Amino acid sequence: MFGGFGLTELLVILAIVLLIFGPKRLKNIGSDLGNAIKGFRTAVTDDDEATKAATIEKSDAIEGEVTKTESKQDTHV
Repeated sequence: MFGGFGLTELLVILAIVLLIFGPKRLKNIGSDLGNAIKGFRTAVTDDDEATKAATIEKSDAIEGEVTKTESKQDTHV
């Protein structure tokens, strides 16, 4: 099933974890883990958006320089 673990092994592992941490702490651990994953995804998405915005700004600047160069060439002819 999961990397060589069957259903029985997963249930035994879950029971041991439940005995060690208890239901309250296990709920908090799950909640904290979910918040951490959500924060990671948000950070990755924000980073991707920032990279795209920077790329668009660079390409706009390059296009502006090309347009200026073409205008200068037109006036010298």
